[in-house]
Amino acid sequence: MQNIWNIIKGRRSIRKYLPNAVPKNALLRIIEAARWAPSAHNAQPWRFTIITDLKIKKRLAEEMASDWLRDLEKDGVPTEVSKKLAEESIRRFTESPAIIVAAIDMREMHKYPDRRRRRFEHLMATQSLAAAIQNILLAAYAEGLGTCWFCAPLFCQETVKKVLGMPRDVEPQALITVGYPAEKPEPPPRKPLKDIVFLNYWGASI
Repeated sequence: MQNIWNIIKGRRSIRKYLPNAVPKNALLRIIEAARWAPSAHNAQPWRFTIITDLKIKKRLAEEMASDWLRDLEKDGVPTEVSKKLAEESIRRFTESPAIIVAAIDMREMHKYPDRRRRRFEHLMATQSLAAAIQNILLAAYAEGLGTCWFCAPLFCQETVKKVLGMPRDVEPQALITVGYPAEKPEPPPRKPLKDIVFLNYWGASI
């Protein structure tokens, strides 16, 4: 039990990596951990694309950044600032030794005639994917790897699907960078339990 606590508390979001390639077997082991996450109806709606090819990483990063630049322009962000943000995004994703694009596949989820339940079914698939991603982050740390979870694909799903040739019913939701850490960030502060836990009903202190 002590080991699992060390893994949970020791994991960090890593944004700087050594240039060393990550062995394919190590990448598959952390995806294996994702397979054992709980999922709605046990549908296992998660799908993962591992990217190690520099050309594909660069194309994906550049096309995602292009979408982001359009959003930043709509937000009124100055051009020079937007350009620097986009360049940093391209650098971060391109220089990561490996990238995992995490998606949901709705084809095996339950089908409902009404919009309300379809929405909840989609949320259930999303929650299932989030559980699988957490397993990836913890397993990667146990393997001596660093990771960082980005939600950028949510804002440019069609672009990601086009670059990676994803089917219509597959929806990219996250991008995880993976590599050997080149930094050791300090743990960010955590809210105390008394601020996030209620006993029996909302507002009752533990």
